[in-house]
Amino acid sequence: MTGISVRGFAVASATAVTTVGAAVGVASGDDQSRPAENMAAVAADATLLAEIPAGTNAELHTASLTQQVETQTIAADADARRAAQEAARIQAAESAAERRAEAERAAQEQADREAREAAERAAEEARAAASSAGSSASFPVQSSYTKAEVQAMARQIVAADQFQCFSNIVDHESGWNHTAQNPSSGAYGLMQALPGSKMSSAGSDWQTNPATQIRWGVNYMEDRYGSPCGAWEFWQANNWY
Repeated sequence: MTGISVRGFAVASATAVTTVGAAVGVASGDDQSRPAENMAAVAADATLLAEIPAGTNAELHTASLTQQVETQTIAADADARRAAQEAARIQAAESAAERRAEAERAAQEQADREAREAAERAAEEARAAASSAGSSASFPVQSSYTKAEVQAMARQIVAADQFQCFSNIVDHESGWNHTAQNPSSGAYGLMQALPGSKMSSAGSDWQTNPATQIRWGVNYMEDRYGSPCGAWEFWQANNWY
């Protein structure tokens, strides 16, 4: 048996059907162009069919089409899986990058905190060393002292970053006169300790030695206000300390 194509069969069938329709249309007076358009549409649709040998079993053809569909479905599923895997990989990479960035920020913040704490410890140690050096400084005993001499003692005893605050308090309390005494209250010395005998904790010569009074004053300000500058802040707010 010779083979014919489904396309050819469809075109022939469409031509026959259209011809019959045309004859009917002529008899009924219908527009002659409409059957021609229908024939062209059928012919165009027929070209979309695959060619198969004449007499091929319809079941085999159906199985072939089914297999093609299954193959295309499997390929589409594989493409979908690959796309999903790629999306998951990209998401995982982005998440990992975000975690790394967060870890780096946390590490930097920790490093900054440690650096600040180290700097604060170093500054505190420096202040303590300066205070210790000043406290252990030995000054010759004199029968009298000028204001400049007393201030020079204070500069050696008081930490450099606290001296101005200490000086401000002494300026207001005694004007750097280590023998100044308040006639009404009895407060005595550079810091106007009340009673003055409290300064004996720093030395028995508290009445005559400015260095003894300065050491006592620094210890008092640190114990009560944290530092001479803390004492000065309180003094500014209350006019006493």
